[in-house]
Amino acid sequence: MKRCSWCEGNDIYLDYHDKEWGVPVYDDNKQFEFLVLESAQAGLSWLTILKRRDNYRKAYDNFDPVKVASYNEKKISQLLNNEEIIRNKLKINASINNARLFLDIQEEYGSFSDYLWGFVNNKQVVNSWKELSEIPANTELSDSITKDLKGRGFKFMGSTIMYAHLQAAGIVNDHVVDCFRYKEVMD
Repeated sequence: MKRCSWCEGNDIYLDYHDKEWGVPVYDDNKQFEFLVLESAQAGLSWLTILKRRDNYRKAYDNFDPVKVASYNEKKISQLLNNEEIIRNKLKINASINNARLFLDIQEEYGSFSDYLWGFVNNKQVVNSWKELSEIPANTELSDSITKDLKGRGFKFMGSTIMYAHLQAAGIVNDHVVDCFRYKEVMD
């Protein structure tokens, strides 16, 4: 069975690739989870984050943006002392800041998912890459969304992080064309 080469050789990557990566996401809690995890990943490997994902779910109240937005200094201290997640104060503070702004977007657009999918007119971007080396780290789309989010005050939200989010959330289908998941995840 042919897969995208980035997931080969690791069971955690294989499972993530085969079941989740690139599947269109319309659920706001899942969108928020990806935003927190991808921001935490900045400067680290995605595998480092995937290995800690369950710990993040526990530490971050299952990625409930309402709860995360209400975190206080006591909770921040708990997160900074939690050896099961990435203990970076800037990233933790950004996740709380971003939760508050995420809720503002929900209020403005009805859902964060509606906001994000609106950038592509509610239609998945389907690329036709033959090789992993063809896939960009960011695009005009991720640049545009990042600019808007930063303008709203989001932190730890660069274009590369946003492009990873678009790929993970299936807004962009970046499976290589001969990967068995390429057609399966088409929206």
